[in-house]
Amino acid sequence: MSTFDLHGIIPAIVTPFTPAGELDLPALTRYVEWLVPQGPIALAVNVDTGEGPHLTLAERRQTIATVVAAAKGRCRVVAGIGGPSTAQAQANARAAQEAGADAMLVFPIGAFLGEPLRLDVIYNYHLAVAEAGQLPILLFQLQPKLGGVLYSTEVLHKLITIPSVIGIKEASFDAMRFLQVKADLESAARPITLLHGNDNFICEAFILGAKGALLGFSTLGTAEQVQMLHAVQRGDYAAALAIGARLQPLADVIFGPPVTDYRSRTKVALKLLGVIEETGVRPPLLPVPEAEHAVIRRALVAAGLLAR
Repeated sequence: MSTFDLHGIIPAIVTPFTPAGELDLPALTRYVEWLVPQGPIALAVNVDTGEGPHLTLAERRQTIATVVAAAKGRCRVVAGIGGPSTAQAQANARAAQEAGADAMLVFPIGAFLGEPLRLDVIYNYHLAVAEAGQLPILLFQLQPKLGGVLYSTEVLHKLITIPSVIGIKEASFDAMRFLQVKADLESAARPITLLHGNDNFICEAFILGAKGALLGFSTLGTAEQVQMLHAVQRGDYAAALAIGARLQPLADVIFGPPVTDYRSRTKVALKLLGVIEETGVRPPLLPVPEAEHAVIRRALVAAGLLAR
C-alpha cells in the first residue's frame, strides 16, 4: 500500500451541480484546475464540504474519478468515506479505490455516539473500511454538535494499530482538545500525522503543532494558507499571523451561524471569485439568503481575495 506525506494544505472541495441538481463534472474540472496551481498537497472529495453524504455511490465514484483526472498527478486525492452502515462504508471505500483515490478520510457515524464510547464498534468499523478500500486512512475527530465524536486516548491508540492509518483530522473546534489529541499521538506506538480541521483557529493550530490542514475553508485562499503554513514551518510566526489575521474574518463569515450553511456560503464565495457559476446545494440543505451574498463579498474583499 502506497502512502504520502501529509504535511501541507488539503482543501475539502465543493461539488458543483447544474441548475437541475445534477453533477456538473465540467465545472468540477475547471474548479480543480483553478485550485491545483495554488499548492495544495491533496484535495478532499466527497466530504461534508462536497455534500458527500447527499451523493449516490455512483456520483461519489464520478466525482473522485473527475478530480483524479483533472489533478493529473499534481496533487493527491482523499476520498470521504461514510456509512451509516459498515456495508455502505465498505462500498464507498471500494469505489474510492477503483476511482483512483490515494487515501480515505473515515467519518464518524451515528453508531459511535454515546458514552462511554464502544471501542469495539469504532475499531471494527474502521478495520472493515481499511480492508475494503486498501488505501491509507485518515481518522476524523469531529465535534459532537456537527454529528461527530471525540475519541478518547484509548480509542485513538487502538485505531492507530490499524496499519493503514497514517493521520487524523482533528476538528473539535476546541484548542484544548486539539492539544490533548497532539499529546495522545505523541504517546502512540508509532508516528501519526496531526492535521487540523478547525476553521475557527486556523493559523494558531499550525503554531500549536498541526503538520497540515484538511479544511473546508482551504478551498478559499488556498495559496495564502500554503504560505501561512510555510511561514510557520520556517519559524516566521509574524508573517503567518499576518496572513491569519487577514483570512480568519472570512472563515468566520463562511462558518458563521448556522454553521451548516457553510457549504452554501462557500459556493457563493466561489461564484463571486468566478470559479463556479451555480451555487445550488442538495436538499435537505438550503441556499443562504440573498442578503448574505453581500456580506460574503465584503469579507472576500477584506481578505484580499477579491477586488472591490
